[in-house]
Amino acid sequence: MWNSGSGKRSKGRNSGHRPATTIDETAASKMFQEIAEESDPSVAGMEGICNLCEKLDLNAEEDIRVLVLLWKLGSKEKPAQISKQEWMSGCNKLQVDSIDKFQSILPSLDTGFLDRNEFKEFYKFCFKFNLEGTHRTLDKDMIVALMKMVLTERIAAERLDTFCTFLESQKSYTRITLDQWVSFLDFCYECEDLSTYDESTSAWPVLIDEYVDYMEEQQNKK
Repeated sequence: MWNSGSGKRSKGRNSGHRPATTIDETAASKMFQEIAEESDPSVAGMEGICNLCEKLDLNAEEDIRVLVLLWKLGSKEKPAQISKQEWMSGCNKLQVDSIDKFQSILPSLDTGFLDRNEFKEFYKFCFKFNLEGTHRTLDKDMIVALMKMVLTERIAAERLDTFCTFLESQKSYTRITLDQWVSFLDFCYECEDLSTYDESTSAWPVLIDEYVDYMEEQQNKK
């Protein structure tokens, strides 16, 4: 539900750790209190996250930097929220304790600063963060929307568009697993040319085999 930034790793900025300094933990804690759930002050859900985004002039539904920020802050305990413990640890890691400081790191949240391994971890996070309740799979429509937002400019546009079209046309697939989600990214990295794909020796999920078959059928129709 967020729009992707640049896909290529940019030069001129360092995505590594910042020098250790001290943040105002009281200020960081107060920031969290302002976005925490009334029913459970130890967590901030989507409403609180959206309130933070408003202060940062970010569109919570379209800006991929929102997900990158949550990932870098360390949100992972439960989907669609961040705990106070994660928040405080993340604020120390990113050296932020005010809106101004959060705004100052926004340029560094562009996905173009993530190398392949970092992006893969972020990509997994995007799936897990959007899970609902105890579900371990995501609705196909959500998958398509997320892929278009997270992978735009990260993989070939034709591959992304055709895979999304394929998914939308398949009635047998209503929900997608994390393994299928991650396998598509690996597949895009490892198999740029579908003509070299050998289904008889591949170890990809059936979903990928069926996508390749679909592409062959589309090619034969031309």
